[in-house]
Amino acid sequence: MRLFVLKNAQGMEMTVLNYGGIVTALKVPDRNGRPEDLVLGFSTPEAYLGRHPYFGAIVGRYGNRIAGARFNLAGREYRLAANNGENSLHGGEKGFDKVVWNARKLDVDDGEALELTYRSVDGEEGFPGNLDVTVTYTLSRSKEVRIDYLARTDAATIVNLTNHTYWNLSGEGSGDIQGHEIRINADAYTRVDRALIPTDIAPLEGTPFDFRKPRFIGERIDEDNEQLAFGKGYDHNFVLNKSRPGDMTLAAEVYEKVSGRYMEVFTTEPGVQFYTGNTLNGTLVGKKGKPYGPRAGFCLETQHFPDSPNRLDFPSVVLEAGDVYRTSTIYRFSTRPA
Repeated sequence: MRLFVLKNAQGMEMTVLNYGGIVTALKVPDRNGRPEDLVLGFSTPEAYLGRHPYFGAIVGRYGNRIAGARFNLAGREYRLAANNGENSLHGGEKGFDKVVWNARKLDVDDGEALELTYRSVDGEEGFPGNLDVTVTYTLSRSKEVRIDYLARTDAATIVNLTNHTYWNLSGEGSGDIQGHEIRINADAYTRVDRALIPTDIAPLEGTPFDFRKPRFIGERIDEDNEQLAFGKGYDHNFVLNKSRPGDMTLAAEVYEKVSGRYMEVFTTEPGVQFYTGNTLNGTLVGKKGKPYGPRAGFCLETQHFPDSPNRLDFPSVVLEAGDVYRTSTIYRFSTRPA
């Protein structure tokens, strides 16, 4: 297990483990130039070997949930590990968050980069086909963290890769994120059942999920709403507004007024899972020695929709032999004046 450090001249510093491709820290200056680590996680690399809620990790082969831990592809049923009740979550018992990736630093025109590669063999966690995956983290001079995902297979399979970093723009260990303002570029979301499996695509208007204009994360999170009750807060996929599939477009923007930090998320993916750290309960202690309570951080996991392998009405996650899986996500940081 090795730790890699990426830096830029704008005062940002990013550290990544080759175990799980875990982003263990990202230091970003506030409006006064003071850097703070915005990423929830642990003070030592070894701590990530224990149980935790996917802090900072690459998740796959399939990020998010697959109903019944099974799917059909080309007339054959594939069974996966049921590690989330009756369903499969984030690649199974040993997904990409728990493997050691090959890693090397790259010289790039716009900053520093880390390339991670891994071969997921045919049958691993029940998925078909040998899958060769490359994930590249780039910390640019323009205050962006870019994540590029690439995969190839020798047999038809399903792929849905994302990153599971928990963010707190005030700094990790500084309290909850309910006072952050968020806007999500979506007119619809996937409603879920009690197991958080999508049931249908529904409009946001008139619901606590309508973030088309900036709102505080905690403004409506405790409303008497069945969907919020199922997720114990926000844990839902938002259907992003796209002119064309695969375009790099704005997914979300988040602002924290005390520090002045402002984060924009751009992606080629059709959806983003907005999760508000609802199951954090104070048992995990962060880098400042402070326990992470409920809503200590939020996730914006760019992705295809949950349970897509079992839904013909959702964008396809099938990767055929000879084709290339390629997606990109950018987290752009800046500050606003007081």
